[in-house]
Amino acid sequence: MPTLLPIDVLLIAACAWLAIGLAGVLAPRNFFFISKVLFPLGAAVAVLAGLTSLSYLGGGPQTAVLAIGLPDLPFHLRLDNLTAVFVLLVGFASAGISVFAAGYFRKGEGTAPGLMCLQYHVFLASMQLVLLADDAYAFMVAWEVMALSSFFLVTTDHRHAEIRRAGYLYLLIAHVGAIAILLSFGVMTAGSGDYTFAGMRAQPHTPFWASVAWLLALFGFGAKAGLLPVHVWLPEAHPAAPSPVSAMMSGVMLKTAIYGLLRVSFDLVGTPLWWWGVAAMAVGLATALFGVLYSTVQSDMKRLLAYSSIENIGLLAVALGLTLIFHAYRMEALAALAMTALLYHCLAHAGFKSLLFLCTGSVLHATKERSLGKLGGLIHRMPWVAWLALAGVIASAGLPPLSGFVSEWLLLQAFLFSPGLPHAWLNMVVPVAAAVVALVAALAGFAMVKFYGIVFLGQMREEALKDAHDAGPWERAGLAWLGLLTLALGVLPTWVIGRIDAATTQLLGTGLSDKVREHGWWMLAPISPDRASYEPLIFLVTIVAAVLLGRQLVHRLYHGRTRRSPAWDCGYVFQGPRAQDTAEGFSQPIRRIFEPMFRMERHFPTLRDEKPYYSVKVEDHFWHGLYLPLARLVNGISALITGLQGGRIAIYLLYSFLTLILLLLVARP
Repeated sequence: MPTLLPIDVLLIAACAWLAIGLAGVLAPRNFFFISKVLFPLGAAVAVLAGLTSLSYLGGGPQTAVLAIGLPDLPFHLRLDNLTAVFVLLVGFASAGISVFAAGYFRKGEGTAPGLMCLQYHVFLASMQLVLLADDAYAFMVAWEVMALSSFFLVTTDHRHAEIRRAGYLYLLIAHVGAIAILLSFGVMTAGSGDYTFAGMRAQPHTPFWASVAWLLALFGFGAKAGLLPVHVWLPEAHPAAPSPVSAMMSGVMLKTAIYGLLRVSFDLVGTPLWWWGVAAMAVGLATALFGVLYSTVQSDMKRLLAYSSIENIGLLAVALGLTLIFHAYRMEALAALAMTALLYHCLAHAGFKSLLFLCTGSVLHATKERSLGKLGGLIHRMPWVAWLALAGVIASAGLPPLSGFVSEWLLLQAFLFSPGLPHAWLNMVVPVAAAVVALVAALAGFAMVKFYGIVFLGQMREEALKDAHDAGPWERAGLAWLGLLTLALGVLPTWVIGRIDAATTQLLGTGLSDKVREHGWWMLAPISPDRASYEPLIFLVTIVAAVLLGRQLVHRLYHGRTRRSPAWDCGYVFQGPRAQDTAEGFSQPIRRIFEPMFRMERHFPTLRDEKPYYSVKVEDHFWHGLYLPLARLVNGISALITGLQGGRIAIYLLYSFLTLILLLLVARP
């Protein structure tokens, strides 16, 4: 019996997901079978895909041809180390999400269970095929299937008009981005007719046409990733979708766009130019700062996390830009460091952002609320969710010893230890970019403190919260899986870098694994230990020891006796939950300092109000300054074209006659 290659196993995994989805359609109302059998089976397939890609890393390219396309247009597939890193991400992140989904979905919530099972697993299979595609035809088919299946998942609860609007907005921008990607592939074929990626690599691209292809790819993949200014779908679609779908889209799907940018920038289009890196860095910095600022002022917990995802995608674009600059100037060691930071942050973000979205799902099910103003004190009713959410919050804030710190620390090392670049202007820009990244990291910590403190700490703001319940066994298992991934990525960075370094070496010709292995698995020193090093296990042991020691000291000092007395209340008697800081009050300093960044509508109470209240609504400048005028322009053009269609044959004959006269005049010698 022939031995199965890793690419064969991954194809079998994609087919297994499709089969699981079809099984759900065959039993569309059997909720127990779908939730407790099919979704866990899908998680097992995801683990198989993740383990297969993990074992493959460091191997040579493997190819396959599937005769399932149009005549003379088969699907070409390829597994290499870059693909393997992202398949690893898809597999391990989706495994935890699928296990959580087995306990999350309820009867009677929108789409029928069997149909949702099909959409969910087609979504997984399409993402896998996007990563394996080795020609433009297979890539675009898988890309469109991914967009359509995720659209139906976003509109699961399609009975609400705002959810349908969010889904249509997502689908519109997804297709605009897909057109740009298709045009980019067309430019890279250079009229050769060879639509395979191997043919694109072989084409001699001039700097002009290479730049055109790269800019189209940046726009197209940026639309899927959520880069400015094509980000507006993301904060609308994520809150509209069920929480497992939000986790899948934010933690996993956005990374397929990053994969596409890496594939085009370093593999298909030829040698990158330095200004590509400047463009990617500028867009990334603007996106990261925009995303984190809007994240800090949100009062909806899912919108807060959605804007946080925009911030993290911006950081990935910054890392891409820095890698392009270093690679263009043949600074390969620093390019490898920036690329490692990029790949590491892809893995880290997939873990902690999926974890946070799933935690909001548990809170939403337990309380029926996602408004921060109506939550609070849930750590007492939902301790499992609260403690696992704390791991995601620490990682998202970029604090040690969890995964988010490692990737952001590596990115800052690439900034801080870069030598003088051959371009004087770049020597001025790079330190400024590093300062903006540091500001983004600090504001991200602020946003996560707001998210966790208002949802889980303090007193309960609503009486109904006393009936909240903790997550069920399936949900806890999914959350714990993602929490363990977040911890492992934080405390084992040297081992992780040793695995993903194969992708860095494939794209750049050099990597970091030899450098980081010099100092053992317990110390991370990407440049040299004299300049910068990080020992995650020491951080972890110190933090755990400090917590345990502090608890013991408090217990011994008080001998188990507790003395209760009223807290000092600044002279005010009222100490109820309304005395706590609200989401709006918490973010007021940010709104004041960065007021030009926001479009705000405020309502102030007056003496004439029977029921006085204060409210503030923060809106996106891009929506009102770009998208609404564009929509009005499109509607105007549509109305003009509709007016030309009078429905009378005489009018159509007149158009034909005038067109004929025009053609005769143009063709006249």
